Amino acid sequence: MIKSWMIIAGITFIVALCANFIAPDDVKWFKRLQRPRWLTFEGLIPVIWTVVFICGVWSAYIVWERNPGTTTTWLLMGLYLLLEIVTIAYTPVMFKTRSLKVGTIIGGTGFVVALLLAFAAFLISLWAGLLLFPYLIWSPIGTYTTWKMAQLNP
Repeated sequence: MIKSWMIIAGITFIVALCANFIAPDDVKWFKRLQRPRWLTFEGLIPVIWTVVFICGVWSAYIVWERNPGTTTTWLLMGLYLLLEIVTIAYTPVMFKTRSLKVGTIIGGTGFVVALLLAFAAFLISLWAGLLLFPYLIWSPIGTYTTWKMAQLNP
């Protein structure tokens, strides 16, 4: 029997694969951009996002297991999915539009969605809400970094 965590993780993985649809020219554009001097952790960003996504999957799993199949739970699963889509859209949309401003807007949108989701998750489970804290901590850092890069690369 397929477990709920397998389905949640599988959907997360499939959606995350969509971030890989970027053109080599777009990657070159991004690599040529100036970065703030304090951005020394860029190599850790994929690891950080991996941890953030694992925490999000775990949070969704807890919410699902508390009230499987209810309308409220399905709506929350939709919100988890929306959060992932917004998060994954950051790279391909920003690269395709070649706009750090667009990236900043997407990052800010993700934070707002995560904040709403964390509030709802806390009402169901303390742990489900706490597991969204890595997103709530990291997202503003990433969004601020993108905003600073936009200032350096008008």
